[in-house]
Amino acid sequence: MTRFPTLFLSHGGGPWPFMEDRRVQYAKTAAEFGRLPQLLPERPKAVLVITGHWEADAFTVSTSAHPPMVYDYYGFPEHTYHITYPAPGRPELAAEVKALLARAGFDCREDPRQGFDHGTFVPLGLMYPNADMPIVLLSLKSSYDAAEHIKVGQAITSLRDEGILIVGSGLTYHNMRGFGRAESKPVSYDFEAYLNEAISNPDAARRNAMLVDWENAPSARLAHPREDHLLPLMVAAGAAGSDVGKRVFVDEVANVAMASYVFG
Repeated sequence: MTRFPTLFLSHGGGPWPFMEDRRVQYAKTAAEFGRLPQLLPERPKAVLVITGHWEADAFTVSTSAHPPMVYDYYGFPEHTYHITYPAPGRPELAAEVKALLARAGFDCREDPRQGFDHGTFVPLGLMYPNADMPIVLLSLKSSYDAAEHIKVGQAITSLRDEGILIVGSGLTYHNMRGFGRAESKPVSYDFEAYLNEAISNPDAARRNAMLVDWENAPSARLAHPREDHLLPLMVAAGAAGSDVGKRVFVDEVANVAMASYVFG
């Protein structure tokens, strides 16, 4: 039986692949995202994305067969509000995710209108540029309970044995006031070092405990004033089960480290 790894991807700022100067800045990330499919045992049947750009009062799955675009960024060139990434949805996967969460005791809702934000179409667009990979989205829960997000990951881990790739999409550093500032560089590297120590711990219980305790990491609240871009890592780690994580790469853009991880 083929078991897929789980991924946590630092997706970068806004619609950067569609801007020439930003694409130069993120050249390493662009190349690494393009290589990610080679890390997989085979082509997935679909991808389940947990993005830091969608949260709801309860965990929610996207059920559209043809998800729309979500341009949830501001101040970018006009053409970036006309990007299309017409990948299909997969309603039957959404139903399975909802059933798995219900079985684990979670209230899970459906949203037929939710579409692809840049946390989804940036990494997936570079991994699957033909937009032919079915994608379902699972929201964060706005209460931001780290342990609960790890348990949600644990509840959906069986999908890995069904040809489903689970991707958490966020950032290891996400402080909008800190990007581009010299003092943010050590903050981002110190906090990422803690995350890397956690995810590479061979004891999954210890790893998960370190992730739940993330606020006590060096520079934690300087790196994440709000943890919306960190919680997708919790879901990916929960779904990893006992599989150990490792750093795939680190890029440095706007004076901050942005790391991506693979489990399994």
